[in-house]
Amino acid sequence: MPVYHSLGSIPPKRHTQFRKPDGSLYAEELVSTEGFSSLYSLVYHAYPPTIVKTLGEPYCVEPKIAREKHLKHTSLIGFNIQPEDDYLQSRKPVLVNSDLHISLAAPRQSMVDYFYKNSQADEVVFIHEGTGTLKTGFGNIKFQYGDYLVIPRGTIYQMEFNGAANRLFIVESFSPIRPPKRYRNQYGQLMEHSPYCERDIKRPADLKTYDEHGDFKILIKKQGLIYPYIYGTHPFDFVGWDGFHYPWALSIHDFEPITGRLHQPPPVHQTFEGDNFVICSFVPRKFDYHPLSIPAPYNHSNVDSDEVLYYVDGDFMSRKSVVKGQMTLHPGGIPHGPHPGSVEKSIGKESTDELAVMIDPFRPLMLTEDAIRIEDENYYKSWQY
Repeated sequence: MPVYHSLGSIPPKRHTQFRKPDGSLYAEELVSTEGFSSLYSLVYHAYPPTIVKTLGEPYCVEPKIAREKHLKHTSLIGFNIQPEDDYLQSRKPVLVNSDLHISLAAPRQSMVDYFYKNSQADEVVFIHEGTGTLKTGFGNIKFQYGDYLVIPRGTIYQMEFNGAANRLFIVESFSPIRPPKRYRNQYGQLMEHSPYCERDIKRPADLKTYDEHGDFKILIKKQGLIYPYIYGTHPFDFVGWDGFHYPWALSIHDFEPITGRLHQPPPVHQTFEGDNFVICSFVPRKFDYHPLSIPAPYNHSNVDSDEVLYYVDGDFMSRKSVVKGQMTLHPGGIPHGPHPGSVEKSIGKESTDELAVMIDPFRPLMLTEDAIRIEDENYYKSWQY
């Protein structure tokens, strides 16, 4: 998030001597994105972040593609992903392309014996069910139902859950995740017409310095492989940091909907963007107030992009038989629209309580083997009268 933030102790000037009480130097680290051309933070460690003791054999976690090319409206029943104890093992990629991977996860246990770093992608972790704490060297962020956790690539983290019932919708982006450009001024500040502002952002807090030696397992993801590293010092040994590069969170419940006299197009729901895709939030809102308005969305011919909708909660007036955790994929090349009867049924309604996350990618998505296992094979027939 392009807002300056600082925690802990830092020296008055960057790249200058910053000493411990015993006279030795803290280790300065620059964490930067897009080379030295975009967001960065300066981190001060109790020990150099380079003390590797052993390196294990990497193993593959690349998604297994089951359907590379397709032109079929598809529905996945997300809650049919079975819970697993381990956080990483529970993550099941279902829709992927060269810009992003979309995964579902139902982890039962916190990460306690290892840390994780995604070095190939920013992550957006949407909390569908569960509460807990995202723990990083930058500090902690408490999360709950409806939170988007935005974790920049290269961030070492642990997920601590308060219970065993957790459901996550995860986007891995191979480009930086950022608020929509049209909502930011030339200085990066969110403008008055933005559906959320800096006050809604949850930033890291409660910085604790772990000044510890030992064997610390960090699983690092790069190019579809997990590399097991054992470091000699605790990765959360930050004594202080400042900058613009750090994990942050936004609740979907703090997204303020943009409404109008007539039906508003999907871009008004946009929440984040990456290269070649956007993430949108559909939230409870007043319906259109023109006397002849039709609240249900019109038929739409996907020409340039696929459309993914992840149903979170509420009543969806444009769809029949929607369940929590259901995911629909409407591929580019064929139209989609409201189910039969939904248009007339929507007329006269004043509001909706629907809650959903939408992703529009501008390159076609492929279905994985995990996706095929939870597919509703008859969804494409659901528009029949």
